Amino acid sequence: MQLNILDYSFIVGYLLLTLVIGLWFSSRASENVGEFFLSGRQLPWWIAGTGMVATTFAADTPLAVAGFVAKNGIAGNWVWWTFVSGGMLTVFFFARLWRRAEILTDLEFIELRYSGAAARFLRGFKAIYFGLFINAIIIGWVNLAMFKIIRIMVPELNPEVAIVILVLLTTFYSGLSGLWGVSITDAVQFVIAMTGCIILAVLAVHSPAVVSAGGLTKALPAWMFDFFPTFTSSTSGKSITGAVALPFISFAAMAFVQWWSSWYPGSEPGGGGYIAQRMMSAKNEKHSLLATLWFTVAHYCLRPWPWIIVGLVSLVMFPNLPMNQKEDGFVYVMKAVLPPGLKGLLIAAFLAAYMSTLSTHLNWGTSYLINDFYKRFLKTDGDEKHYVAVSKITTFLTAAFALYITFFVLDSITGAWEFIIQCGAGTGFVLILRWFWWRLNAWSEITSMVAPFIAFTWIRLFTSITFPFSIFIIVAFTIAATLIVTFLTPPTETAQLETFYRTTRVGGALWKKVSVNLPDVVADSGFVMLFVDWGLGIIMIYAILFGTGKVIFGDILQGSLFLGTGVIAGSLIFADLNRRGWNNLN
Repeated sequence: MQLNILDYSFIVGYLLLTLVIGLWFSSRASENVGEFFLSGRQLPWWIAGTGMVATTFAADTPLAVAGFVAKNGIAGNWVWWTFVSGGMLTVFFFARLWRRAEILTDLEFIELRYSGAAARFLRGFKAIYFGLFINAIIIGWVNLAMFKIIRIMVPELNPEVAIVILVLLTTFYSGLSGLWGVSITDAVQFVIAMTGCIILAVLAVHSPAVVSAGGLTKALPAWMFDFFPTFTSSTSGKSITGAVALPFISFAAMAFVQWWSSWYPGSEPGGGGYIAQRMMSAKNEKHSLLATLWFTVAHYCLRPWPWIIVGLVSLVMFPNLPMNQKEDGFVYVMKAVLPPGLKGLLIAAFLAAYMSTLSTHLNWGTSYLINDFYKRFLKTDGDEKHYVAVSKITTFLTAAFALYITFFVLDSITGAWEFIIQCGAGTGFVLILRWFWWRLNAWSEITSMVAPFIAFTWIRLFTSITFPFSIFIIVAFTIAATLIVTFLTPPTETAQLETFYRTTRVGGALWKKVSVNLPDVVADSGFVMLFVDWGLGIIMIYAILFGTGKVIFGDILQGSLFLGTGVIAGSLIFADLNRRGWNNLN
């Protein structure tokens, strides 16, 4: 792909813009760790929510979605569409609670909720495990995806050198500006990335290869456009129609178990990680809820359609790509349809997607290492300037470690994402219920982290069970082990439970043992309506998702019905929230 001056102007202009934003917010981020990691808790909902969706829009995400479509049609996206239920659970049950807790990181929650040496150990262990090791693996996989894109799109560049330069630049502006700079650049990067992908989709649909074939719907078999998977009772996944049918047990594992039981970056049950960080950085509880709601809508309803369209076009233009290279079809479409100038814009779009993910993970991981390990256990008496300075240094050290993982470790790891899902299966039971049941303690959460590894190891060594069927066994074992340990160990100290209840005012029948001693605390109520809002939210997301798709492919009537259903569901949600008085919050 040969680039001209205009292409390079787009790329250089984008990089300079991110640098200017980072420098602009550097002085504000240097005030204290609250500014550095949480933007002083002053982010409006649209900035906080856009930051969430920009972070989950990594450089490899469009290619992955295009690969799902090329292999299994539009319905192949159910592998991640099933997380809608978990996203909406976070919106209505957890967004307000995370903001109300007034903590700096979601790991600080551990010692707000639990007591004793086990709580201290759990917080410190998670800080290192997630903040450094898991975070470095995630950053490393994002780096490898960008490495592949650079190698294909700009072969004249050395991809190793390019990755190092991009990591250093991203580390520089995120280390200078903290979450303020990261959040503002995320918003700009999301606009650039989506604009580029929409332009690509429009040009791809109007390319000579597609037009001469009579359009996508005539050039491809009808099953490619089905929004729902074809089920089979077998485990082979084969179908005589040409579609790759999905075994129902596989769909059941994803749709009914995985979304609430497994820890997965960006889709943590009950919120967590950088999603919780953005909720806690919002202005107030209302902005926290709206930010998470906007993230869920944008994540599922808006982002995927340009990628889906390009994935379908790649089948028309490059039908002979091997199955293991279907994702590369996205890049080949770019090379085939983009005129000079727009090639640079699309490269800038991929850089934006990549750098938004990288900058957030660097800030988030550093927040764990500083607030939940260094400040908690190593240097407890430092001033704010000291902790900000160490945060900036740690940001660079984390980036360096991630580069090491990228180039010297990850090329030998296979199935990393399946491994993460399986070794976090069942953990979600505690991550959700720890808010609503007083009896869970730190040992419960420790058990929920250890048990999946035990079950996963047993399955791998002594059975032929594969993912996603393994999810059922791992989750059942983890929950059983967690409950046994919970009742065999003493509960959290009463004073700690009362402090947690006063702070979060979580309410609910499972806190009666504690709340009965705190008659002055006005706790949350109306859980039935929250479940109603949750159900309406799921309907709203799927209705808007499918309605948008129907309109894109020319079925205006069905599209209008879906979209109308989504609008009605959304209106009912906001009517209920306003009835609760949330519209009076500033």
